[in-house]
Amino acid sequence: MKILYSFWMISCLAVMVMAQDYQLVWNEDFTDGALNTQVWNIEVNGDGGGNNELQYYCADGVSLGIEPTTGKHCLILTATKESAGGRDCTSGRVNSKNKMTYTFGRIEARIKFPQTANGLWPAFWQMGNNFDQVGWPKCGETDIIEMGHQNAFSKGTQDRFFNGALHIGRAWNADWCDAQEATWSYSLQDTFHIVSMEWTPTSIDMYMDNVATPYFHADLEPNDDADYNRQLVFGKPNFVIANLAVGGNFPGIFNINGVTALANGPRAMYIDWIRIYQRGDENESFVCPTASDAIEPEPEGWQSVVMVNGERMNGEWMKEIRDGQIFIRRGDKVYTITGQIVQ
Repeated sequence: MKILYSFWMISCLAVMVMAQDYQLVWNEDFTDGALNTQVWNIEVNGDGGGNNELQYYCADGVSLGIEPTTGKHCLILTATKESAGGRDCTSGRVNSKNKMTYTFGRIEARIKFPQTANGLWPAFWQMGNNFDQVGWPKCGETDIIEMGHQNAFSKGTQDRFFNGALHIGRAWNADWCDAQEATWSYSLQDTFHIVSMEWTPTSIDMYMDNVATPYFHADLEPNDDADYNRQLVFGKPNFVIANLAVGGNFPGIFNINGVTALANGPRAMYIDWIRIYQRGDENESFVCPTASDAIEPEPEGWQSVVMVNGERMNGEWMKEIRDGQIFIRRGDKVYTITGQIVQ
């Protein structure tokens, strides 16, 4: 995992959507050769995710490697029809629970989804980091994108049909869900696409390929019942999840022989990068092993940074060296890094 170091915009449309003073606070580009376990947990289980899913999540389903068409370094989640853990297929799922969390801002991911056909269920999403204390759905769940729903089968739109969703509630059988579906004008599978979410104290908006109109919008309104208070539930630190599920309630397939996507071999979901942006507002938070809050009292001797590890920084970045350790700062965020700084 590498912290930041690039400030170019993806496209003109990205400039339109990002024109609200957001600044990059974290970037995961999966180029280090091994998954950074200070940030990511690899899930190993066959519990079905609470959705009667068919896969056994295992370490072999998670890897870093090259996407063959573009040559991009990626996180790769691979689903394979094979026996393991009492299941008929394996796959991969990672999360950043109790490691990297954030509250409010803009999250983006560049993802190449597999051909879901009938049976694959790729997802990029997040949940409240209080999951271990209160469970689901009290922690809140934000599905930034899911593909593979059974509603697309009869229409033949599996490669273009997707949704975003919010889940809250008092118990697993008292879940309130706001799911908003979309059918895109072109295929979203087997090429890379950018999925984004803007999360503020009052609303959540989700975007595909930086198109200015969101495919999902929800107002985060208060409620006298705390378990259904969207402003409260979705106003706390969240952790990030990426997974490639197989079968279950979402696709409506409960037998591996009905999963046509794996009939001719394994399928993979490639994630090129994940980025988090924030404005520096008082109600935002960001926690990661590679970053901390501003040091108190703030040390003296900060100097402007021109280059870090060969990448040009803008004039807002400052640096300080103490006890042989390099610190760089932007606003009230301080990062420790190794490498060469040139003024």
